Amino acid sequence: MKTQKKLSRSFSFEFFPPRDDAGRATLVDTAAQLAALRPQFVSVTYGAGGSTREGTYETVKQLTVRGVRVAPHLSCVGATRATLTDQLRAYQALGIKHIVALGGDLPSGMAAPGDFRHAYQLVELIRAETGDHFHVEVAAYPEVHPRAQSREDDLRQFKRKIDSGADSAITQYFYNADGYFRFVDECEVIGLDIPIVPGIMPITNYKQLARFSDNCGAEIPRWIRKRLEDFGDDIESIRAFGLDVVTELCTRLLAVGAPGLHFYTLNRAGPSDAIWQRLKL
Repeated sequence: MKTQKKLSRSFSFEFFPPRDDAGRATLVDTAAQLAALRPQFVSVTYGAGGSTREGTYETVKQLTVRGVRVAPHLSCVGATRATLTDQLRAYQALGIKHIVALGGDLPSGMAAPGDFRHAYQLVELIRAETGDHFHVEVAAYPEVHPRAQSREDDLRQFKRKIDSGADSAITQYFYNADGYFRFVDECEVIGLDIPIVPGIMPITNYKQLARFSDNCGAEIPRWIRKRLEDFGDDIESIRAFGLDVVTELCTRLLAVGAPGLHFYTLNRAGPSDAIWQRLKL
């Protein structure tokens, strides 16, 4: 894998919109602690079919007022062109310059797919409506999107997002660095020269991680699963082992030329902060 040089290295964190006052208070504390590390930006997720649209907007607004550079997630499946355009205008009015553009999923019980089916269509809309105002980030799947028909089909879909105007990508989390390197090499072969930032999921709770991974198609290597299973309910040992594993993963990714790291925080500062400190970022 060649060193990706198009942008300087980008280090960032991801949050989700809190559901209640306690969650909002926790997020304020988490954001303050991680903002002190001076990341390039933080992102805020967006529920299936726009189910957290208002919560996402309010969270973005709250963080922006506090001086944090925010990149809202925006997904298009289940949405109309008019609704998405309105959201883009609202983010422009807030001074947002960075969007994470996703296809997304239909929430349970919603039958109508809306005006869009794929993320590349959202990228096209952003460029058509706002020109170059936004830096557009898209998703990448080193271990193949769970709904892709094949690895080749997944690469074609990824290329279509880039060709539609995306500037860079953030990957689904993974624990196999070789899979990421292979994916980047495959992208270079088909002419894609954009930063592909690895997504990093700290390991703190095995049952939760296994559930997330089964849902999104992220592989937990067998040796990691076995060690985590052996720890049982020993939370401290799980966290210590997880810190070692993920720090080593990040060290290797950066050493070989990854253009940054994007931490999935689950609205908790501690695990990501601990990795950050070990990496001396």
